[in-house]
Amino acid sequence: MSPKVALQYLLPHRLLSRLAYGVARSRAVWFKDWLIGLVIRKFKVDMAEAADPEPRNYPHFNAFFTRALREGARVADADPRALLMPADGKISQAGRIEAGRIFQAKEQSFTAAELLGDEALAAPYADGWFANIYLSPRDYHRVHMPWAGTLVETLHVPGRLFTVAPWGVQAIPRLFARNERLVCHFETEFGPMCSVMVGALLVSGVESVWNGEEIPPYAHKPVRRDWRGQGITLGRFAEMARFNYGSTVILLFPRDAVRLDPLATETPTRVGQRLGTVL
Repeated sequence: MSPKVALQYLLPHRLLSRLAYGVARSRAVWFKDWLIGLVIRKFKVDMAEAADPEPRNYPHFNAFFTRALREGARVADADPRALLMPADGKISQAGRIEAGRIFQAKEQSFTAAELLGDEALAAPYADGWFANIYLSPRDYHRVHMPWAGTLVETLHVPGRLFTVAPWGVQAIPRLFARNERLVCHFETEFGPMCSVMVGALLVSGVESVWNGEEIPPYAHKPVRRDWRGQGITLGRFAEMARFNYGSTVILLFPRDAVRLDPLATETPTRVGQRLGTVL
């Protein structure tokens, strides 16, 4: 085990993430302008795509980080049967779920039941499809719907906050099934669909469009919320949630409902582009 991997097990994940949460919301003008400028330069953020392209107009770093895009910066694939990419970033892994297991990296996998925190709700995905998209600091950090769906329930699963950078994914077993996450279950015209918002070290904030800030607070036990009958229906391509400081989103689909396009690891992604086809 390398020193930087060993350090992931030793760091006080939640304490560091709470500190990052406060830093990201500092309204000290000199500090937030410096931090925003640093990230724009280091990660080559394209501010021309932003609804507000002027960095100094953002009241704090998190407002910049979760910035809206200008109208038309992202469009949905023109094919009405196209399943849509939910986020800007890169494909970590995508493909078939084999005997209930999701491929993470070479010699690394985890079960859908572990990821979702519920064996019964994982059953429809046993031989289905998954897509894992990693959002880097330069990316647009709002997550959209790959297909129209009605929210059924959410489960906030407590856990660690390991890094989800590619080197961490390669080295830490069952990483996505161990990190704190918000599991969102939807019912669609083709059956169940699941979107999992995975937290990570320093980047563990999650907000949903239906309930506002979901993480933090960090959970000490699973927190399940039943949204049946609340009429929360989101259209294809609609915003679903956002990361307050980035991370990873994992999608799950049933076997015979969709077919994902072949997507290699590290393939760049943009919201609205084609992910696959609804059958």
